[in-house]
Amino acid sequence: MRGEFARPATLADVANRAGVSAATVSRVLNRSTLVARGTRERVEKAIHELQYVVNGHARALAAAASEVIGVVVGDMSDPFFAHIVAGVQDQTFLAGQLALVCSTGSDPMREIGQLEHLRRLRADGVILVGGSVRDAGHQRELTRLLGGFHNRGARIVLCGRPPIPDLPGACAITFDNTGGTLRLMEHLKALGHTRIGYVTGPPLRSTSTERLHGYQIAAPGHDPSLIEQGTFTRESGWAASRKLLLRNDITAIVAANDLMAAGALAAVRSAGLSVPESISVAGFDDIEFCQDTHPPLTTVRLPLREAGAMAGRIACGLDAAPPSGVIRLGADLVVRATTSRVKA
Repeated sequence: MRGEFARPATLADVANRAGVSAATVSRVLNRSTLVARGTRERVEKAIHELQYVVNGHARALAAAASEVIGVVVGDMSDPFFAHIVAGVQDQTFLAGQLALVCSTGSDPMREIGQLEHLRRLRADGVILVGGSVRDAGHQRELTRLLGGFHNRGARIVLCGRPPIPDLPGACAITFDNTGGTLRLMEHLKALGHTRIGYVTGPPLRSTSTERLHGYQIAAPGHDPSLIEQGTFTRESGWAASRKLLLRNDITAIVAANDLMAAGALAAVRSAGLSVPESISVAGFDDIEFCQDTHPPLTTVRLPLREAGAMAGRIACGLDAAPPSGVIRLGADLVVRATTSRVKA
């Protein structure tokens, strides 16, 4: 059988003989569990027939674990991401692996670029933190890249973002963003608030749209002019809240995260008003400074560090993902001093 080749057989020759891709041959050589039994047997038969000899050095390089877990985040200056990354690093340290944190500046193209770098580094796992971009082209490219990680056995975790339907093998850890905002709105309505302004996050971000949906459910037939656009930064929360305060008819402002809520508190003070006597203010996430604002901020608590720890354990192979591939985490209302009953 060997006579048809005047040169040593290559991996491509084996792939052609077995009718599979070179990547599948590589997975068989590296004893991957992702290859079906029938496919494995065809590849092994082709290896025997062609007398294929593995390049020991190349195989060692291909099989070597990088001991790197890539963690791709939107903005490390945002405490939301910092808390999750801290949870990830707790677990990667225990597993003897390195968490390589890549910040994208919330730029979808940089997210793709960071994943390309992690692919070249042969990261053992990848964790994508924070909401996804609702853009079909970006989603296709993201699915293609992550599919490449999956095909060579790397573990993929989506933390704080929805599952990707066309990406088997990935685990999604999701937050109840819609339910959390709905509970916050019901709290304000119980205090007599009916004209509630809302500062939303960046458009096309899943976190923004999920939290906005909770506001819309709680305020059927809502006035669109009660919604102002923010970007999850304190500065955008201040600017959006200043616009809402010009209306003179709102009694509360809900911001889609705590940084924008901090901006809302400053905007209310700069307008010569007081919280909560004049305007109630609330946020989302319950990052550490919420207890130290003046007054302490009413918000929705997400288990950020716990979610990061779960993601880290799955990415390191310490825990298995559930059969469904999805872990849903709750969101708890935390009532502090920035919300009160509407004064008659």
